[in-house]
Amino acid sequence: MVLRIGYVREHFSSPLLQLAEQDGGKTFELVECPSGTGQIISRLTNNEIDVAIALTDALITGIAKGSKAYKLVGSFVATPLNWAVITGKDTKYKDIDDLKDTTIGISRNGSGSQVMAYVMALQKGWPTDDLKFQVNNDIHGLIDSVNDGSTSAFMWEWFTTKPWVDQGKAKFIGSVPTPWPSWLIVASPERADPAAVKDILQRLTGFVREFDSEQKREKENVDFIKAKFEYPEEDIKAWLKTVKYPHDCLAIPKEVILDTLSYLEKAGVLSAPSGGFDVNDFIGQDIVKLT
Repeated sequence: MVLRIGYVREHFSSPLLQLAEQDGGKTFELVECPSGTGQIISRLTNNEIDVAIALTDALITGIAKGSKAYKLVGSFVATPLNWAVITGKDTKYKDIDDLKDTTIGISRNGSGSQVMAYVMALQKGWPTDDLKFQVNNDIHGLIDSVNDGSTSAFMWEWFTTKPWVDQGKAKFIGSVPTPWPSWLIVASPERADPAAVKDILQRLTGFVREFDSEQKREKENVDFIKAKFEYPEEDIKAWLKTVKYPHDCLAIPKEVILDTLSYLEKAGVLSAPSGGFDVNDFIGQDIVKLT
């Protein structure tokens, strides 16, 4: 069975794309989810994909809120994600403080763009129970919304959004890094064969280790990302200085789950059950190693 792997086609996915080129569709096929993690979770729920690489916070939130569509099986990026706060090209908003009590654009309910709006509010000391959101589906809808005034701002990964800012279609007014490692890997407990998932993640580990090597970062990674995403070379080099991948894609530090849950509770995204959260409820298949 060829596994269907959902992913967001961004520079972070480069090692996965390299593995896919080598695999040639023999053991898995990539399913692009341009709207982000919210779309990935929806496709897992609707039996459209079997495995996915998506944002840590949104994945953990989904399981904590009762989703049975997926479980955590591995790690993909070990460093935080830097979320830009983006407004319209002719915005009246000068900094994050100006966004209080306004309507924030998000891609989907439960998406990383929504979770990070709660985190931003927590850091600013704003009440999190009355935040106002407007769903705009994808980056194009989000940019349209800040320019037509239906939303004040939205949050998206810094370097992914930078081309629109460089083109004068939007403006940055700040950023909010995640308080957790940014990407995890999940699989459907019903559809994804554990042995097949383990094989893919073992091979992916080889690619992320190679991608993380100093030798590759100097030129080959830059050339690959430039060819695939057409980012300016200076942006690629700046991003490469900020990102690190895990030594083992099959391992998840226990603290990542616990610390993320704790922060999401403080932000008002989650409420813990009376007995607290059990880390084992988040882990799927016997292949994953809790470290």
